[in-house]
Amino acid sequence: MADGRIEALRGWIRRGLKAPHESVRLGVLLALVGGFLDAYTFLGWDGVFANAQTGNLVLIGIAASLGDFRQMGTYLPPILAFVAGVFVVEAAKSSSLSARLDWGRFALTLEILTLTVVGFAPRGTPPLFVNAAVSFVASVQVCAFRRLVDAPYSTTMMTGNLRSASQALWVALARRDPGEREKVGRYLTVIGFFTLGALIGGVLTSLGGTRSVWGAAGLLAAALSLYVREGAPD
Repeated sequence: MADGRIEALRGWIRRGLKAPHESVRLGVLLALVGGFLDAYTFLGWDGVFANAQTGNLVLIGIAASLGDFRQMGTYLPPILAFVAGVFVVEAAKSSSLSARLDWGRFALTLEILTLTVVGFAPRGTPPLFVNAAVSFVASVQVCAFRRLVDAPYSTTMMTGNLRSASQALWVALARRDPGEREKVGRYLTVIGFFTLGALIGGVLTSLGGTRSVWGAAGLLAAALSLYVREGAPD
């Protein structure tokens, strides 16, 4: 019994020493941002999803079925901006700076700067510009932060996390695997904080309008501080 407890403690310590870009604490902050941004663009900028491009594709299909081609154009810029975000990250990886570039710090700084600028958007700004900028941010975040401790995850789209949590729960129950139980807890934590982020984003967007996006920038600043304080990955 004592040996089992000691081994469990050792495992907990090892997991706590994971690189900061894979830590649960960072994942929680980024999930808050993910939920916040989806609520921000959906409520404040023409019913568009910042992160879930699947949702935007569905909305394009619905608009097409109704013959509303103007509305189709509303959902296209965020998709293109998401692709552009992937291109930016991949181009940076293939550049001469790739060996010296800290991807986590680069991504978080770029996100903070972009959202800070978005918050200054004047009244009457066409929604497509704001939605495209926020989707770009979501894309950069997706590309930079892909693992939670020892498993893949997303901080901006929860369908894959829900599938992974369900799969881990099945294994935990079928095999009585404590490691899988911990994995379920981590996934559910991220999902819960994403939902909380959507709640916070919805409330702040209703109260503060365009500038409420600075709340997400503040969360990203906290994430950057945590990332730098705990040290960049090797």
